[in-house]
Amino acid sequence: MFVILAQAHDLTVLDTIRNVFSRADTLAHPDMLVSHLQALSVVWAVIFLVAGLLCMFNGYRFYRTATVVLALAIGVIIGYTLGLKISAPYVVAGALGILLAVSCVPMMKFAVAILGGLSGAWVGANVWTALCYVVKEDSEAVNLAVEHHWVGALIGLVVCGMLAFILFKLSVVLFTCVSGSTIAMLGVLALLLQIKPWEENIRHGLSAHATIVPILVFVPAIIALILQKSPPAPTVEQ
Repeated sequence: MFVILAQAHDLTVLDTIRNVFSRADTLAHPDMLVSHLQALSVVWAVIFLVAGLLCMFNGYRFYRTATVVLALAIGVIIGYTLGLKISAPYVVAGALGILLAVSCVPMMKFAVAILGGLSGAWVGANVWTALCYVVKEDSEAVNLAVEHHWVGALIGLVVCGMLAFILFKLSVVLFTCVSGSTIAMLGVLALLLQIKPWEENIRHGLSAHATIVPILVFVPAIIALILQKSPPAPTVEQ
């Protein structure tokens, strides 16, 4: 079943995800992102959208499940990439995915710290590149700065990784909101790109500036973070 779903198109969903996340700052490279998302089928786009929304707004309530599922997904993608080198991508993907998912159960706090750090690295790298294009005084200097997006990723990794050991709930909410918003927005964009009359306008709109896609991803993430952190309304006793 996994193989059938993965091979729904000529380019498998695992290939698409691997291409999308081939750079830590891929959101700030809209042309590359759009070309990859066009290979994503409608079915997988809907799955991404629903899973992302659930993770965004209910991540803390079911953070253990979210942590295991995200670890499974990361393991599958890494395993698939490594497995291509030995012509056994699905075997390695399944094995590594299950290994990471099972390892999260007894080491939940460390898993949250790692996922929080990775979310921080994702935010840091994309914000770094987007800001580099905002300040574009010298194109050569900007290109050089963009190639050093790993600096922003490293800052985000350290800050958000350490945050998990100081403010555990905030770290959980952060990584569920960021990952959920990213997954949901990828699904939305992939769905919109399937509508042929809108395709060219959407591509042009997203490619207008490097900050467009990061804004579309991180603004909903911030909204979801605020909603998840807000205390529930008190019940009124009759």
